[in-house]
Order: sequence, then structure tokens, then C-alpha cells
Amino acid sequence: MAIALNRSLRFIVLSGVFAGTVATLAQLLLWWLTAVPLPDVLYRDTRLTAAILLPRSILAPESLFQAPGMLALLTATAIHFTLSMLYSAIFFYLTEYSKAAGRRPLMAGLVFGLALYGVNMYGFTLLMPWFGLVRDCITIAAHAVFGLCLGLAVRANTRRKCPLLPI
Repeated sequence: MAIALNRSLRFIVLSGVFAGTVATLAQLLLWWLTAVPLPDVLYRDTRLTAAILLPRSILAPESLFQAPGMLALLTATAIHFTLSMLYSAIFFYLTEYSKAAGRRPLMAGLVFGLALYGVNMYGFTLLMPWFGLVRDCITIAAHAVFGLCLGLAVRANTRRKCPLLPI
């Protein structure tokens, strides 16, 4: 039982970090391809995320597009990967206990990523209205990539030829 729990926890952490990293890289690539002003938008999103835990003064208009301080950067990174691992745990649970999701992990991942967009950009904005600034096609695509990466992780882990975790 303890070995299965350790394997599940390890899978959740690894797949969450993998999906969170790839989704962020996809978002950066899409920003670059669409000529969104970098690094300004990255600074903005870092401050928006850090404002979940840090004082709201970090959202001041004059500082929103300036380089974030180290505390803001570390806070935003910790929040991002904590949420990625939490969402990975939810997806892992859904695919483990849902026959439909377990058979089609890529489709389940895509649907999961798009549902996360709805939860994050519409549900959480009730508590943190500043996230309304990032409702756009690139954010939708990043959430879809996140979900697809979770689906890929589940699919890779269920195939004997390419497991993420040794059996």
C-alpha cells in the first residue's frame, strides 16, 4: 500500500511539474509568435499570480509591467507549480477511477485543461478579479496544452514500453 501511494505521489508531482513547465513554454512561444510585448506580459502575469499571496500593492499599475522582485517571482513560481501538482492529482484521480477517461487520456486531458481554464479564469476571478486581464486565446491554449500533457503522462505511464515510473 505504501509503495503504491509513493508511486502515485511521485507520478502526481512529476506529471504536474511536466505539464506546468510545458504549458508555460507553450504560452511564451505563443506570446512571441503573436508579437505580444515580452517580457512585459510575463512580468504582468508574474505579479498577478504573486498577488494571490502577497499584498495587493504588487498590482499597482506603475509596477505591473516592471521586472518583478525576487519575492514576487518565487511566490508566483511556487503558486504555479503547487496548482499544477494539485490539478495533476485531480486528473490522476479522475483517470484512475473513470473508465472513460482512463481509455482516452489525451481527450480527457484536453477536456480537463479546458475545464481548468473555466475554473481559473471565471471561478477564481470571483475571489481575485485581477485575473480577468488574462482571459484570452493564448491562455485557453496554454490550459489545453497543460491538460494534454497530463493526458500524455497518464498514457505514457500506462504503457509498459515507456513508463514514467519504474514498475
